Amino acid sequence: MTNQSESIAKKEVPVEQCEELLSLLKTRFEDNMHRHPELEWAKVQAKLDAKPEKLWSLHEMERTNGEPDVIGYDNEADSYMFCDCSAESPAGRRSVCYDPESLESRKKNKPAHSACGMAAEMGIELLDEAQYRALQQLENFDKKTSSWIKTPSDIRKLGGGLFCDFRFGTVFVYHNGVESYYAGRGFRGMLKV
Repeated sequence: MTNQSESIAKKEVPVEQCEELLSLLKTRFEDNMHRHPELEWAKVQAKLDAKPEKLWSLHEMERTNGEPDVIGYDNEADSYMFCDCSAESPAGRRSVCYDPESLESRKKNKPAHSACGMAAEMGIELLDEAQYRALQQLENFDKKTSSWIKTPSDIRKLGGGLFCDFRFGTVFVYHNGVESYYAGRGFRGMLKV
C-alpha cells in the first residue's frame, strides 16, 4: 500500500479516501439536483470508474474547499462537467496572482502560488467568462469574494487579468494587473469527466 506522499506524487487517491470522496460527491449531487436536472449519478459514477485518474483532480478540488459538483453534460464530448460550487471562491485557493509568469515577475511579497499554475497542477481549467456566467445561472456564487477567470491573450499580453464576482444581482467582470493578489480572490475550476 502506498503512503500519502507517494499517492500525491503519482496523483492517485488512496482507496479509503476514494470511497469517501465518491460518497461525498454522490451526496452533493443528490442534494443539488437544480445544478444538473435530468442527470443520473449512476452514469456519472460509471464515467468516474472508467477514468479513475480524474478522481485525483476532484480530490484536489475538494481538498482546497471547492465543493465540486456536476453542472452539466457535454453531448459532443460525451463528458460530465464538474465545477467548484462553493458559495465563495475556494478558500484553499485564495491570495494567488494570475499565472506563473506573473508570480515569477513579482519582486516583493510574492504570493504562494498563481491561479493558472495551481489549476494546471490540479488538472483542472480556470472558468472563462461564459462558463462563469453560466455557473451563476444555476445559483449565485462569490457574493463576498471574487474569482480569477481565463483571460484573453490580448489582455494578458498587456499585463491584465480578469476576475468576476456577483454583486447587486449582477455578474461583474473586472480587471487587475496579473501580479496582484487579494485574500478574497481565488479561482474556480472545471473538470470534464
